[in-house]
Amino acid sequence: FERLTGWTADEVVGKTSTAINIWHDPADRMKLVETLQRDGRCLNLEADFVRKDGSLCHGLMSAEIVRFKEDDCILSITRDLTEKKRADAKIAQLALFDQLTGLPNRAQLQARFNFALQLAQRGGGVMALMFLDLDHFKNINDTLGHSIGDQLLVEVATRLKAALREEDTLSRLGGDEFVLLLPDTSLEGTRQVALKLIANVSQSCQIEHFELINTVSIGIAMYPQDGEDFETLSKNADTAMYRVKRAARNDFCFFTQEMQANSARSLQLVNALRHALARNELSLAYQPLVAIPNARVIGAEALLRWHQQELGPISPAEFIALAEESGQILEIGEWVLRTAVAQLKQWLQNGLPPMTIAVNLSAVQFRHPNLLEMVTHILDEAGVPHSALELELTEATAMDDPKAAIAIMNRLHERGIRMSIDDFGTGYSSLSYLKKFKVSKLKIDQSFVRDVSTDADDKAIVKAIINMARSLGLKTIAEGVETDSQMDFLRQQGCDEVQGYFFSQALSANDFEEFLLKQK
Repeated sequence: FERLTGWTADEVVGKTSTAINIWHDPADRMKLVETLQRDGRCLNLEADFVRKDGSLCHGLMSAEIVRFKEDDCILSITRDLTEKKRADAKIAQLALFDQLTGLPNRAQLQARFNFALQLAQRGGGVMALMFLDLDHFKNINDTLGHSIGDQLLVEVATRLKAALREEDTLSRLGGDEFVLLLPDTSLEGTRQVALKLIANVSQSCQIEHFELINTVSIGIAMYPQDGEDFETLSKNADTAMYRVKRAARNDFCFFTQEMQANSARSLQLVNALRHALARNELSLAYQPLVAIPNARVIGAEALLRWHQQELGPISPAEFIALAEESGQILEIGEWVLRTAVAQLKQWLQNGLPPMTIAVNLSAVQFRHPNLLEMVTHILDEAGVPHSALELELTEATAMDDPKAAIAIMNRLHERGIRMSIDDFGTGYSSLSYLKKFKVSKLKIDQSFVRDVSTDADDKAIVKAIINMARSLGLKTIAEGVETDSQMDFLRQQGCDEVQGYFFSQALSANDFEEFLLKQK
């Protein structure tokens, strides 16, 4: 008793438990008294007791009325359960809450969803389920370390909670993914919450000596219109969130049935793409690259085509992104490069004049550590000069990590492999980096070429690109050229090369060879 409560025998002998205020909850004392009066004993009563210093201890008490020297006395034994209770609470915390942020985890979220669902079903209410994902969070972990990343997650969780009601549930699923349950809400109410969340997260925050600015992408599914169970709503909110990721980020999007159809098709295409190479469904088409001064073909751009057995032709704009997201682009990209180089070798053996073969590189391929070895091995194996290959890299990919891009370009340049910047003008190139890029050519995006003969802005942009490239010692090629007026303008401005329907669409290997032979 002295060890558990801090009271000494001299201090308590002759006093009642109420006199020393040992019961934290008087109801527990009443339960003990009533049970003793009724049964003569009370077994395993859990109660909180107040120590002499005012702190609490949790005990398990058993008591019985006994006769001692003609008097009825209470004999009690109390076991200290304080540490066990703390351990049980910790286990519950581990089982139901995220250890970094203290937010409910998926199991707790599921339980709260089930409760909110029952209320909504009885009252005809509306709920919203939001999926939130921080934009480019991996960059922070990779560059500043996981400790900074963890501190940022805690700060984000605090900011998100500040925008919510008491009845809302914010959960962290792991990494930089959060889920928010809004019971008893409306479409407009949900929209307002999403706007507030985006505003809260986007405010700069100080983590140690770093000032960080982060943004969040949010996908929203509404009950009951977008699903009537947790799994369906989760899947649809996730789909909506990835729509935001692919678009602008730092925004929110409500789920639509059109997304569901797109999601189903994407899954179908990803699965079909895994078998495309084995089933010989992939092929290359070759679009002539033409020098403006003499209108002679100086090379070809290899363009990937997919004719799926059941679905027919699939647009590259649709399946290339899926190949990147699903991790299949490396295998497919190597096949494209190997096939294009082998075809160039075949043309040269057939007596066609020396030319360049241009092949597009995805961001995933460009950053792969084995890129240089793979490219040089394919060229050497085919016996094709390194200078005959031109790798096209989009402006956005080059500028995503320009310092790393410079290092990779330098290694390719040392091996004699040429590079060009594709879709130039659509990104945000820094001239200070552009002049360090080991590239030989800028490709003017067709969005500027399309109306260049009539649109003053497009004229100014194309003229500026050509002049800038000339000052940097680079050639220019315009894509999507289809008309005489476009050709005339490009010729007048000193553009070096063109490609497009004005000369030829993309051709099969045999048709491309015939096209060149007719040119002779």
